Order: sequence, then structure tokens, then C-alpha cells
Amino acid sequence: MKPQTPHPSFKEFVLLMSLMTAAAALAIDAVMPALSTIGTALQVQTDNDRQLIISLLFAGMALGQLLYGPLSDSFGRKPAIYVGFGLYIAGSLIALLSPNLSVMLFGRFLQGLGAAGPRIVSVALIRDLYEGRMMARVMSFVMSIFIFVPAVAPALGEGLLYLWGWQAIFGLFIAVAAVTLVWFILRQPETLPKARRIPLSLSNVLTGIVETCRNRTALGYTVAMGLVFSVFMGYLSSAEQIFRDTYGTGELFALYFGIFALSIGLASYLNARLVMRYGMRPLSSSALAALTLVSLLYFTYAYAHDGVPPFWSFMLYGLITFFCFGLLFGNLNAMAMEPLGHIAGIGAAVVGSLSTFIALPIGVTIGRLYDGGILALVGGFALLGAAGLAVVRRTGHEKMQRVPVPADD
Repeated sequence: MKPQTPHPSFKEFVLLMSLMTAAAALAIDAVMPALSTIGTALQVQTDNDRQLIISLLFAGMALGQLLYGPLSDSFGRKPAIYVGFGLYIAGSLIALLSPNLSVMLFGRFLQGLGAAGPRIVSVALIRDLYEGRMMARVMSFVMSIFIFVPAVAPALGEGLLYLWGWQAIFGLFIAVAAVTLVWFILRQPETLPKARRIPLSLSNVLTGIVETCRNRTALGYTVAMGLVFSVFMGYLSSAEQIFRDTYGTGELFALYFGIFALSIGLASYLNARLVMRYGMRPLSSSALAALTLVSLLYFTYAYAHDGVPPFWSFMLYGLITFFCFGLLFGNLNAMAMEPLGHIAGIGAAVVGSLSTFIALPIGVTIGRLYDGGILALVGGFALLGAAGLAVVRRTGHEKMQRVPVPADD
């Protein structure tokens, strides 16, 4: 009889899921300090075209999320994650060896296609084990640890760039993915028994997609998540230019970027506790209202300064708005997944891919509107925050429930 994989402790499980979802974040944030260097090395003609190195990874993730959900529902969570990590490593290798921008973008697309596997299937895996506010609590813990990656990744990328060149950053991606994959293989048992698996067929996939999209709760919170994620994507695409070109932070870019990431992490950590008392929807509505109001006020202030307000004010604004983001990501994801437990794989795929498809064109547009100032970014925060708030309020009230909180192992 095949030996059974031992169950990790709650803390080990949260840490492992955090690393699984961090594959994409690492691939985004560690590259940022090297974008101008890569652009020069690959002879990129327009500065804003460097943003495509970020955007193409998101495009790969958007497509990939549609694939892994059905695969994980049919063959199990673990095989789908194996495929994802394999593509991620292959894409990283192609990017590492790329002689021009076209090959680099293909590698980044493949890297995103692979990163979608551990990212989306880990959500389904968590949904297999938890539901409701307890799932939101786990997702918040995952997010708070996961945020450590974007907090330190730019500094790590800066160091590797200085010591060994931009190619070393992609070598880091390969090494981290390999270590995480081995850990996952050895320590995480399969969470979807064969009796609950759905045969892979176009009919079953389409049925799951239709069911997810026809569910008012799942669709509403997915759209809200896409609107919120779009402006965050616009920030990620233009962050290096804002910090280095607009505000001239130079090598301190990694520090300031990390401060914003830590603000998200702190909010996610607090949310893991607040959500058990106040609920997902009230916290999400409050965060969206605060995000919208602060952004409207700051847009007026930034406009009075010709789009380039003092750096101290931008940092203060960023700390507030990214704290709001930290209260949103875990809650919106958990609320969208709440009614989809019986089709968690396909449900997670539709939620993840639809929110990314919504975010991608809007986020790319916000990033490419960068003109040396921050009005496009702040205006996007205000408009999309208001739209997200309207969707959350229209979607309906969260089902009130009390879920026992297990003691941390």
C-alpha cells in the first residue's frame, strides 16, 4: 500500500500556501529594479514598453487560471500544481537566456502561465479544507506572509543585479520554485479524493463556468476583485518609473516599494482577526469607501501640484491606500469562493481568470498613461474604488455564520 503523505501543521500549511502563491509575486517584484537594465540590454526602444515585461506575466496568469481549475478537479490538486511549477521553471529559463524583447516576453508569458497553477490551485486546496470566515482567516494569514515577498523581493533583485546581472534574478526564480515544489511534494497530501473528482470534459468545464457566472455572489465579488486588482496592476506596471523617474529615489526604490508592501501585509494580518468578529463584507465595504474617499481628496491635492505632489505626501497616501488593499484581497476572494465549494477547482479558475481579465486591460492602460506624474494612478484608485464599492453593495449581504476557530498548532 502506498504510504500516505503526513499532514502539515496549521502553521506549516499556511507558510507553504504562502510560498505557492508567492511564485507570481516574486516574478513581478524582483524584476522591477532591473527593468531599465533589461530594457537597455534587449534594446527596448520606448521606456513604457518595459512595462510589458510585467504585463505579459499577468496575461499568462489570466489564461493559465482557466486551465488549472478543471485539471485539478479532474486529476487532483497535486498533479495540476506539478504542471504549473514545471511551466514556471521553463519560462524562467527562457527569460534568463533571452537575446531580445520578443523572447523575453514569451518567457514571461510562459512563466505567468505556470505561476497560475500554484496560485489558483492553492485557493481550491484551501477551499477543500476551510469555508466561510475561517477560509478568509486562512487567506489573510497567507496574504500577510505572502506580502513578505514583495517587501523584500525588490531589494533582493537589486542585490542580484549589482552582483551578477539581471540574469541572476531569473536563476533565483528557478531555485525558489524547485525548493517549494519539493516541499509541497513531500509534505502536502492530496485534498481532493477520487470520489469527488469530476471527469475532464468540455461539457463539465462549461457547466462549471456557467454555474460560477450565474451565481450572484461569486460573480459580484469576482468583478469587485477585478476592479480592485486592475488599479493595483497599474501601480505595479509603473512603480519603478514613479519612484525612480518622478521622485528620483534611485537605489532606495526597493525600500519604498517594500514599505507599501508591508502596509498590505499588516492589514492582512489584522484582517485575519477582524474578519472573525465583523465579517468579510462590512470590512470590504469600509476599506473600499476609505480607498475611494482618500483617493478623491489626494487627486485634488496632486492636481494642484501639477501631478507631482511632495514625496512625503505620496508615501502617506500609499500607506493608507495599500492598507485598504490588505483588507480587500483575502475577503473578496473568500466571498467569491464561498458558494463554490462543490466545484472549487473550476470555481477558483473562473474567479481568478475573470478577475485578471477584467484587471489586465485597465491596469495596462493606467500604467501606459504614466506621463511623469501620478494623476492617472490616483484617479484610477478613486474611480475603480468607487466602482468596486458599488458592486460589493449591490451583490448582497454576506451570510452570517460562526465558524469554530481551531487552535494554532
